[in-house]
Amino acid sequence: MLSPQKIDELAHFALELGAAAAAVTLPHFRSGLGVDNKRGHYAFDPVTAADRDAETAIRKLIGERYPDHGVLGEEHGNHDGASDLTWVIDPIDGTRSFITGVPLWGTLIALNDGARPVIGLMAQPYIGETFLGRPGGSELIGPHGTRALKTSACTRLEDALLGNTDPGMFRRDAEKAAFRELTSKVKLRRFGGDCYFYCLLAAGTLDLVVESSLQPYDIQALIPIIENAGGVVTSWSGGDAQQGGQVVAAANAELHAAALEILAPAADA
Repeated sequence: MLSPQKIDELAHFALELGAAAAAVTLPHFRSGLGVDNKRGHYAFDPVTAADRDAETAIRKLIGERYPDHGVLGEEHGNHDGASDLTWVIDPIDGTRSFITGVPLWGTLIALNDGARPVIGLMAQPYIGETFLGRPGGSELIGPHGTRALKTSACTRLEDALLGNTDPGMFRRDAEKAAFRELTSKVKLRRFGGDCYFYCLLAAGTLDLVVESSLQPYDIQALIPIIENAGGVVTSWSGGDAQQGGQVVAAANAELHAAALEILAPAADA
């Protein structure tokens, strides 16, 4: 287990990593940057030089400061370290937002202690906001100062505000049906938020985020941010969400349980 002093040290280092990524990504945002397609002719999975170069910058700093740590990143794969600690990186979560000029993308950086992510950072440098979660609390560092994050007190689906990046991520009929049923019961639903919606849940302005087809680097940084603000993040079956797949994040245990009643029957085996 990491000591509180070590957690503080590594959380401050995560902020340094976020700043290094911002130095790469910001000059490219709304610049007409070229886009490559990672999935070829029959699907569109965009990636840019900003994605690749930001992850390279993050990896360079980790290698210099903590050469025994592992790194798992979306663009450059997995590097096993000599210690149990692994940094899990998505240099630009929300590349579709990035290439269309929508400022809801972010750099995701998690530190996994070998069992679970214990530190999480989401940096949105264009807006100037950084969300940081670690044992003891989550905070928003932004243009108006630093404030503690607390999830909402909403416990009923009929009062809930739900976010989702794109309903197209639900591929199986059972998934689609479960999501339709859930969204028919909530007060409001919003789409297109990528990682930013999870941070708004931690900040108390959204109550639920429900997604599928996620990768570990899509969710690990967001788990400490939400959990240390009072929220719950699991798979649709109620299990560990750190490997991605089907994910539900809720403001509290009561709302989470209500969402699972609908989602669990469509959970992956």
